[in-house]
Amino acid sequence: MQSVENLVTQIQGLSSSASDISVLHNFLKTADDSLRSELPRLLPFLDQLDPSKHSLGYLYFLEPCVCGTITKERANTLVPIIARFITSCAAEQIRLAPEKFITVCRRFKEQVMLLEVPIRGVGPLLTAIHKIQASTEHLTALHPEFLQLCLLSKCYKTALSVLEDDIYEVNQPRDFFLYCYYGGMIFIGQKRFQKALELLHNVVTAPMPTINAIACEAYKKYILVSLIHHGQFSTNLPKYTSSAAQRNLKNFCQSYIELANSYNSGKVAELETYVRVNREKFESDNNLGLVKQVISSMYKRNIQRLTQTYLTLSLQDIANTVQLNSPKEAEMHVLQMIQDGQIYATINQKDGMVRFLEDPEQYKTCEMIEHIDSSIQRIMALSKKLTAMDELLSCDPLYLAKAGRERQRFDFDDFDTVPQKFNI
Repeated sequence: MQSVENLVTQIQGLSSSASDISVLHNFLKTADDSLRSELPRLLPFLDQLDPSKHSLGYLYFLEPCVCGTITKERANTLVPIIARFITSCAAEQIRLAPEKFITVCRRFKEQVMLLEVPIRGVGPLLTAIHKIQASTEHLTALHPEFLQLCLLSKCYKTALSVLEDDIYEVNQPRDFFLYCYYGGMIFIGQKRFQKALELLHNVVTAPMPTINAIACEAYKKYILVSLIHHGQFSTNLPKYTSSAAQRNLKNFCQSYIELANSYNSGKVAELETYVRVNREKFESDNNLGLVKQVISSMYKRNIQRLTQTYLTLSLQDIANTVQLNSPKEAEMHVLQMIQDGQIYATINQKDGMVRFLEDPEQYKTCEMIEHIDSSIQRIMALSKKLTAMDELLSCDPLYLAKAGRERQRFDFDDFDTVPQKFNI
């Protein structure tokens, strides 16, 4: 068994080239258990190592230090050390021991949460993702940890740097569930409800052998955001949704489905009564804020329905029809909806009349053309990616074997009566 001092010397001497680092990695793997036994005296040796030059060795020394029970006092010592390491370490070295690097980063997240300063972990974890990520299409185990810190510190815009990437490679299903769930909550925080729905939809419809808590919580928020954004909700899930979700999600979210049914009645008083009776349930789920937005959205939906019937209407009539307390309150709702682009209207404050207008967008401005073009380009890129993935899957031996086992019999149409290719 080599001494800690000898290991430090080897790390310092074998960190200059790829071949040396490969040799060093073998040394460190054999010395891993002895390093853990020397835990009480490891931390001071980090001062003899440069995290930018001796990244792999530094990682092997640091990982045992962050394991076990961490007090606030020890967290105060370790947080700046880990943050400095993550920021300055060499990506090509830490990728040789990815599990250790992920462990260190996860413990770092736990420590900043213990210290109640989640914002201190946002920058380092974003750097860690970029260093361990093979490509922007790859979902790492650190994505959910980073998004959770963004949520806790309300750094929503920082989270967009990873949420705007298209993900195609996933190692662990749980990472995908949490990534989409936290991402959906971040878009809710920004009131970008369409993007939130897309991510929550991914959680609800993703393959799952058994129902899980993340999917249940996502489904609750999916119902609420659907009501806020679309003004309606259907319990019918797509055919590709797992049978476990199809069977069980409704049972775990009955209160929310009943809320949607009450919303569909269009009666604000009935909806408010239901929310008041079930307030404790929504509050315990941390969804009361969203539920209040659902109530507010019902007023907007009722106003939108009026635009389909009337060309002009007084603020007093709007207040009476949608059950608002006063014309002033109706005016505030209409103004907010005009600002958000939900309706097109003008208000004559002199006589208190609202005139509803047609959508002024003619789809011929430079900005709109650029938006449409970028959307087309993205759809074309996604189409090519899906085609490539489909071809790769159709040749996968494991998939073909599974498909063959599940298909017990063949129909007449399954046989090609005119073979296109002969093997001679």
